Amino acid sequence: MIPDPLLSTTSAPILQAEAKLARAEFLREPAVLRVMAALSDESEPSPSARAARFVGGCVRNALLGLPVDDIDIATPLVPAEIAAAARKAGISVHETGIDHGTLTLSCEGRAFEVTTLRADIATDGRHAIVAFTQDWAVDAGRRDFTINALYADSQGNLFDPTGEGLRDLAARRIRFIGDPDRRLAEDRLRALRFFRFHAHFGAGPMDSAGLAACAALGPDIAAVSRERIWREFRKLLTANDPRLAIRAMAEIGGLAHLAPECSDLPRFDALVANELATFSPPDPLLRVAAFLPDSPAGERFSREMRLSRAEQSRLLAALAAEPAILSWASAREVRRWLYRFGRAAVLDRIRLAWAAQTAAGIISGAEMQWRTLIPMAETWTAPAFPMSGDSFIAAGIPEGPLIGKARAALESWWIDLDFPDDPLAMEERLKAIAQGLGGMA
Repeated sequence: MIPDPLLSTTSAPILQAEAKLARAEFLREPAVLRVMAALSDESEPSPSARAARFVGGCVRNALLGLPVDDIDIATPLVPAEIAAAARKAGISVHETGIDHGTLTLSCEGRAFEVTTLRADIATDGRHAIVAFTQDWAVDAGRRDFTINALYADSQGNLFDPTGEGLRDLAARRIRFIGDPDRRLAEDRLRALRFFRFHAHFGAGPMDSAGLAACAALGPDIAAVSRERIWREFRKLLTANDPRLAIRAMAEIGGLAHLAPECSDLPRFDALVANELATFSPPDPLLRVAAFLPDSPAGERFSREMRLSRAEQSRLLAALAAEPAILSWASAREVRRWLYRFGRAAVLDRIRLAWAAQTAAGIISGAEMQWRTLIPMAETWTAPAFPMSGDSFIAAGIPEGPLIGKARAALESWWIDLDFPDDPLAMEERLKAIAQGLGGMA
């Protein structure tokens, strides 16, 4: 039997953590104070019954010294009571997940997800039928990982109903609450979350019981909707260094079930290593591109994961066979690529080519050249083509397909000469092109 968490605040680990939590800036935000005050029913004789507590990511991140973005709140109040208390305090209410006991409160430009304490009655691997409860330990027991079942009140008092969350957080250990197989049966997507949370918050080897449960899930993970998988996979790839988690996922067969197109692990590893070496921020879509061997694989991945048009366009541009990027390219060649293919595609191709060379062990003498190409591509702005359609007509080229041919020929000449700013030379070259096309008046 888990003891009443309100009585467990005297242990040294909790007192030490509370000292750190008390310094969290979000506890002093005016909107946070208003919402917590609205949800605190002082007429309740039991402190445990009337309390509203922060839960999950905001508590975890504050204890780790990380930014706090989303603020989730748990309360024994049922949705109707939450809504009434909020409206009485002038706080807007949105019924975003009322069937599962969740309301979104809007206060001073900040959104708060407020959820009634819950117990799972039935689950099908994704959806759950829930019943409301007054028991904080029951609510904690239905969550995914021990580090996400930490609660705190508005004064910064900390509660660890499982008795394991603080210890696991200190050890940077990601563990399912209770039986991992049961947690995964409740929601199969938790398998991918297990790897994501280790990539972001874990350290050292992954929990063996959690890994075994994820491996036992096998192809059942693929039954989760593609959109949910892509959201989680993308979040995993925003971790500073997700290589250990990705390797572990591949070793148990999870990567093959989720994204069989992602087969080039050496290039992925090399790309992440290069990002870390150059202090580049994590780029999840480029990291996906590093996984993929070619454009056909990129097309399959885009289709399977239902990527947005913008995501698919960037991914396929990064994987295109041309241009063939070389570490010893001249500044002139880089400018030509930028004009033809655009800055984003060229930078992606440079980074992927560098990663491929690193993965192949071809690194002697080339690293500095790769490092030089990137700022060249980042700083040069392609000029606009200086000739308008009227210039071609004035040169005697009739409207229609011949103008397109003339423009292509003139633009190719201009690019080959490295974009000269020489109107007279352009006009003379256009006359020569017009003569060749038989378009002179």
